[in-house]
Amino acid sequence: QVHLEESGGGLVQPGGSLRLSCVTSGFTLDWYAIAWFRQAPGEGRQGVSFISNGDGSTTYSDAVRGRFTVSSDKAKHTVYLQMNSLKLEDTAVYYCAARRWPGTLNPLMYDYWGQGTQVTVSS
Repeated sequence: QVHLEESGGGLVQPGGSLRLSCVTSGFTLDWYAIAWFRQAPGEGRQGVSFISNGDGSTTYSDAVRGRFTVSSDKAKHTVYLQMNSLKLEDTAVYYCAARRWPGTLNPLMYDYWGQGTQVTVSS
């Protein structure tokens, strides 16, 4: 069965970095897009980035482009989100999600979700 599990969240100061991991199981990563979403208190779920593992293409939201990098290690069945130059407004619960590719930043299009990991940016 499909399973996704995020890790790597935590407390970081503005300007700092974190790397989130999404370990996947139960499906062939090549056929899927893995996306990262985030949800701040009182707000909807926002698309951050995705990687289409079939061709390795990536997409980023305007809010994170140039600061975040998504990558995939197929041998480890893991997708990463490297987050640099973190800002206060990046504070949220971050989720990874999977769907048969192509990817999209629309959360309604994703079939499988992890449980989320909290990222807090604070001085």
